[in-house]
Amino acid sequence: MNEIRHVSSNPHVRSKVTTDSIMLAVIIALLPACGYGIFHFGHRAVFVFLVSISSCVLSEFLFGLAKGKKTIHDFSAVVTGVLLAMNMPVSIPLWMVALGGVFAIIIVKCLFGGIGQNFMNPALAARCFLLISFPSQMTDFTYTKGVDTITGPTPLAVLKAGDSVNAVDMLLGRTAGTIGETCSIAILIGAIFLLAIGVINLRVPGAYIVTFAVFMGIFGGHGFDPAFLAAEVLGGGLLLGAFFMATDYVTRPITSKGQIVYGIFLGVLTGIFRAFGPSAEGVSYAIIIGNLIVPLIEKFTMPTPFGGKKGGNK
Repeated sequence: MNEIRHVSSNPHVRSKVTTDSIMLAVIIALLPACGYGIFHFGHRAVFVFLVSISSCVLSEFLFGLAKGKKTIHDFSAVVTGVLLAMNMPVSIPLWMVALGGVFAIIIVKCLFGGIGQNFMNPALAARCFLLISFPSQMTDFTYTKGVDTITGPTPLAVLKAGDSVNAVDMLLGRTAGTIGETCSIAILIGAIFLLAIGVINLRVPGAYIVTFAVFMGIFGGHGFDPAFLAAEVLGGGLLLGAFFMATDYVTRPITSKGQIVYGIFLGVLTGIFRAFGPSAEGVSYAIIIGNLIVPLIEKFTMPTPFGGKKGGNK
């Protein structure tokens, strides 16, 4: 009875995993897709990355300076800048890229309290903002290869028109599209890295991709044709969105069941956009809409406390 017990506030379980280390791991995982994007689209892709990252980092720095807050060094603004650039066509005017970076950091992130408080993925919110504001520039996939200027529709636009595409070209990145979405192999290499080190798990991306494939098999108009389903899964930034943006710790559910429900919702919503909407894409809008219903998903999937009853603690 004479023992002295020290009582401290939670958390009592501590981990060496930090926000810095997680963000750095994401950056490393994105390098293969970024590198291929630069190789495929040429030196202008480098400028898109530099402007996007710089605008995001500078926006966060200046906002913190204006508010008298300590400068944050957690790499989150860099991740936002990289993801935003990966979702841009290489031909987009650089001032639009900068505007997207400012919107992502100031409007979506900082005005809602900073990292951990944003209600939707900043990079995707900025992409949707630019798509609504500048639809022509955001859907212009013209790029220069050597001395040749290459232009043409994305594989999903070709599919939407009723023609067939080469899924192998989509896997290897020999197609038009945004800077970071074309090479599926490069995206999967990064995803496998994050899965291997435990930064993400398969609940959200697995439920998302499987649900989407089943939905398109039923409603896509081609049945469960393997070539059609492969092209749909490999195109339109689905893999990039599923593994790198739908898994965002801040904007996805925290419960295991909730993550599966969230992934299913994203798969159905993306399928609706692609099968019945005028656009061949849909991933960006599906994820930010999904972000908005995360609180509702968590409400119904939160486990019952030990000794409590469903719907209350009594």
